[in-house]
Amino acid sequence: MISSVRGEVLSVGLDHVVVEVGGVGFAVQATPATLATLRRGEETRLHTALVVREDSLTLFGFADADARELFGLLQTVSGIGPRLALATLAVLDPDKLRAALVEGNITVLTSVPGIGRKGAERLTLELRDKVTALGSGDAPAVTAPGALRSEVVEALAGLGFPAKQAEQAVDKVLADGDGHTTASVLRAALATLGRKR
Repeated sequence: MISSVRGEVLSVGLDHVVVEVGGVGFAVQATPATLATLRRGEETRLHTALVVREDSLTLFGFADADARELFGLLQTVSGIGPRLALATLAVLDPDKLRAALVEGNITVLTSVPGIGRKGAERLTLELRDKVTALGSGDAPAVTAPGALRSEVVEALAGLGFPAKQAEQAVDKVLADGDGHTTASVLRAALATLGRKR
């Protein structure tokens, strides 16, 4: 298994980059967001996954280990191959994807070309528990909305805010959007409570 490559960027294509490692140029498939960060002639390091097929060996590259883990996890679901897994990460960044899976947000998941309603439902059913466990050290793990609410309310109460006020502030922040992490909700709730003082 080739888990990472480091070397000079020889060329950047629409869907891949060629990285020279020890005199050998490796073609690495990557998302547009990852490719946009690479410059010809500069040194780079990509986290990679090697996919072996009867007729091909394909390297897929990612800016961080978190995206690579999600890439592998997506492929454990029936009907999701490496190309569709990469397309999913091209449309949704790891945090947004994890949030959509945890919350069962079918609308967000079906925004990926190639994933229909049934596929999105299968993804959330099979991966919901796995992505919460996967939340790595570098990326904030997304918590289920109910648990997140009580965590933040408890933290605010610990800081001396009245429980009722804390609940109202957290509910207001959660109503404003999705894909929240405990830290982001706490920051926004503190800002709301700060304005009331």
